[in-house]
Amino acid sequence: MPLPHTGSYYAATVNEATDYAPLRGDRQADVCVIGAGFTGIATALTLAERGYNVHVVEANKVGWGASGRNGGQLIGGIAGEKHLRKMCDEKLLWQMRWRGHEIIAERVAKYGIACDLKYGYLDVAIKPRHLREFQDDFDRLARHGFDHEYRMLDREETCETIGTDVYLGSLLNMGNGHLHPLNLCIGEARAAVELGATIYEDSEVLRIERGSKPKVVTAAGSVTADSVVIAGNAYHLVEPQLRGIMFPVNSFIIATEPLDEQQVASVNPRDLAICDPNFVLQYYRLSADKRFLFGARINYFGDDPSYIAGHHLPLLLRLYPQLQGIKVDFAWGGTIGVPLHRVPRLGRIAPDILYAQGYSGHGVNVTHLAGELMADAVAGTLERLDIFAGIKSTRFPGSHTFRKPLVALGVLYHQVRDKL
Repeated sequence: MPLPHTGSYYAATVNEATDYAPLRGDRQADVCVIGAGFTGIATALTLAERGYNVHVVEANKVGWGASGRNGGQLIGGIAGEKHLRKMCDEKLLWQMRWRGHEIIAERVAKYGIACDLKYGYLDVAIKPRHLREFQDDFDRLARHGFDHEYRMLDREETCETIGTDVYLGSLLNMGNGHLHPLNLCIGEARAAVELGATIYEDSEVLRIERGSKPKVVTAAGSVTADSVVIAGNAYHLVEPQLRGIMFPVNSFIIATEPLDEQQVASVNPRDLAICDPNFVLQYYRLSADKRFLFGARINYFGDDPSYIAGHHLPLLLRLYPQLQGIKVDFAWGGTIGVPLHRVPRLGRIAPDILYAQGYSGHGVNVTHLAGELMADAVAGTLERLDIFAGIKSTRFPGSHTFRKPLVALGVLYHQVRDKL
């Protein structure tokens, strides 16, 4: 059965609800994209802009998964860059790590997508080693002549900027930012359809049949295409070759009632997105209507808003005791995909079947790069795709069957590492 959107702040504040008809009957296309999250929609829009007849098949609703539930932080960089540096030169890697930002900004302007896009981001240090890492990041920004404001902040400056004294310092980057992810995804879907793409919701893919052309089969129809793009993350198991390379990680968010002007001034007057560098991290920002959105990764598999709020609110108040008494209006969660080596998984299962998944929490940015790489590969240009495809995947048996204990073990392992 298709599932509705989770009870998130984003789902409650969408500009428009999607209502694309399910796939019925047999269809033909140049490209069939499986999945209508950021990767699938970004791929479809890029292909539609280039004149392809593209059909998107989605089991639930546009943006139903992590794309419509995440923290809404637009962060430059690609997870696992130390591996990517072995595969390409620094200039190309630098271009790719910011390409998603460029695509999003261009589309927001070109298609009039109202998604509350705003710039300003703060990496916050919990340990001295984080400050050393931030200094390396600062030096790299300087070497490349980064054309946005960026600077290191000491403990006092950090406290003055975001109203809490728990951090040792921070790195301000005004080239990163934040947005309403579900409105972005839905807006890009609308743009793709206006350019001729077809989207089917409530259409779970059962299998991909191989032949002279691949056929994507659902319960009520099929799409036969020259190329298929599997644009799935933690929710897709349609292709056996992709199983066992993704570690599912659960992340949960609360959204408070709107803050008043005095509260905003005391916690985040510059309206920045904020994140710490831990794997079991905390991330937060203000929404456009000044709610405090606070997220963290925890070992929990349910969707009970009261449980999520009960866990997250004390963490928030530990940072901002001045918000004591604030009410939580929304609480939700989702699953992100993390490859063991952290590098996004982009490649080909066959010459006519492509895949992109596993962004390790950098999905808003990198999914849009991935969409461009998928579209390039459909046209036969593989230079950038092969950089990712050349990094061997590490498989771990039982990652689906034993998902819950593996997630629990992984969270415990990273909690220990974060404390070092």
